[in-house]
Amino acid sequence: MAQTPAITITGASGRMGQMLLNTVMNSNKANLVGAVERKGHPWVGRDVGEAMGGQAVGVAVTDEPLEAFALSQAVIDFTAPAATLEFAALAAQARAVHVIGTTGMSEDDLEKLEPASRHAVIVRAGNMSLGVNLLTKLTEKVAAALDEDFDIEIIEAHHHHKVDAPSGTALMLGEAAAAGRGVSLSDVRDSDRDGITGARKRGDIGFAAIRGGDIVGEHDVLFASAGERIILRHVATDRAIFARGALKAALWGQGKKPGHYDMMDVLGL
Repeated sequence: MAQTPAITITGASGRMGQMLLNTVMNSNKANLVGAVERKGHPWVGRDVGEAMGGQAVGVAVTDEPLEAFALSQAVIDFTAPAATLEFAALAAQARAVHVIGTTGMSEDDLEKLEPASRHAVIVRAGNMSLGVNLLTKLTEKVAAALDEDFDIEIIEAHHHHKVDAPSGTALMLGEAAAAGRGVSLSDVRDSDRDGITGARKRGDIGFAAIRGGDIVGEHDVLFASAGERIILRHVATDRAIFARGALKAALWGQGKKPGHYDMMDVLGL
């Protein structure tokens, strides 16, 4: 029987980190070998199972990512842009698949991932869920079918702890809409409305962000014209869907050629 891939989780103490840890530990398709936290974090040195309030699992939290990555066939990373860039270089050294769910990455950050992708598999997506990736494909198709008489607006809602806006998923949907229209999102993006803004510019793709309570994630893509509207919607009620998608990506990446992939590749869409 083939050995299951060994996986390390970064940002272990965070909400997504803990969800990822539980998902990997409860899977019969992967083996948890590492949990990484920043230097000085109170979890460092503790068994990660006990740190989460459960039974010991035999994996100590470390602040030395390369040591953990060297034991791993995959690293799942939902942290922050600066940390993700550091982890990308280290995962490439270890030739481990690097699954990136980190949001808020700039165009400059994404360019800095390119050297690592020459040596290892990177799977990066603004959202790891099947439903959102289907929504992304639908958004591109609808945008391609409709002309600029239809204004495109992307409305997203998340919990009040989220620190970036628009969300990575909203930007992914915006990129899909722009691709459908054959334009660059950077040329048509409008996410800074406040005060007297003037009339909406024809062809722009607008963004609106809502933050409140414990909303896991809601995304609407609105196509609005005179006399009619089309709304595509995805509502997430459990962030476990993102963890399951990330694990699927880590398993899919085993044996693939080095390169920069996304969830469309993983799902064959």
